[in-house]
Amino acid sequence: MLGLAKTVLSILVLSAGVGIATGSAAADTPLGSTADAAGLPPDAPSELKRLIGEYRSPDAQLTIYETGGQLFADGFGLQHAQLRRLAATRFSAQDKRPPTGLKFELDRDRQASAVVVGGSRLQFRDIGREVEEKIRAGVKADSGRLRAAALAAKPPREPNPKRPFDLVDLASVDSGIKLDIRYATSNNFIGFPLYERPGAYLQRPAAVALGRVARALASRGYGLLIHDAYRPWFVTKMFWDATPESDHVFVADPSQGSRHNRGCAVDLTLYDLKSGRAVEMTGRYDEMSPRSYADYVGGTSRQRWLRELLRSQMEAQGFAVYAEEWWHFDYKDWSDYAIGTATFTELRAAS
Repeated sequence: MLGLAKTVLSILVLSAGVGIATGSAAADTPLGSTADAAGLPPDAPSELKRLIGEYRSPDAQLTIYETGGQLFADGFGLQHAQLRRLAATRFSAQDKRPPTGLKFELDRDRQASAVVVGGSRLQFRDIGREVEEKIRAGVKADSGRLRAAALAAKPPREPNPKRPFDLVDLASVDSGIKLDIRYATSNNFIGFPLYERPGAYLQRPAAVALGRVARALASRGYGLLIHDAYRPWFVTKMFWDATPESDHVFVADPSQGSRHNRGCAVDLTLYDLKSGRAVEMTGRYDEMSPRSYADYVGGTSRQRWLRELLRSQMEAQGFAVYAEEWWHFDYKDWSDYAIGTATFTELRAAS
């Protein structure tokens, strides 16, 4: 998926009240909580974590996040205000005189459903899920015909590339690299499989660099979980054709191709080597909301620390994060390669 431009996203999902939280906030050291030896912050207490997220009313927006074991609020007249806990779901914002009261409402699962700030009620919103549902509602149901039309189409003509294709299967690069290829399943923003089989490939220099990242992270106790890498052009065409025209800003224009098509972009996250489980980041993979931005200050201290660990290790090996997607990294030489058309079946047959 193409990275979301912040200004465009703000316009298109204004009805959802999308806001972009920026800046930073300091907090007191949480009671009874210390970071581990590697610098990883402790996870936010569950009674606070259930309150973290985005809240909206028709004319207001509020972000609740955690730093150092304390909750902070940004928006609705509050600027990264530390919240003082008065009761289980009652807080006061300390940057106002008199302090602003906040009371959270919980659903049957004891998760936040709304917050009352002063006399105004703001509802908890999963904005990324709402946008995804909007796109899925407009997807053409006949995926077979969609695929056939995309395979019959032709990519744009370009000047001769500087380098030939030399794709490497990422599963062979390092034992710390695992695959979770969402576009080979229905667990993606379109809602049905787009790849005929799971696979992840990068141009050889990028794959070698990713191997260095994997080895560096292994010493910290983490592995790399790959969601997507090389993407054949016909899938970019399927994204475009399956997505309603009003939402075309969310997918790459096939007339331009993409860095995924060139085998030099990778979507990935971290997983814990001991447990094998993916770590929790500030937002979900492919989520269409500000939580995806590489500089989003929401979420928890732990989530932001892990996001920055991934970014720093990737940048050290020649990758650059896409500003609107914390998981998307482009290798430095992407412009040297042509737009690729080989399917995953063809790549396996050629190997």
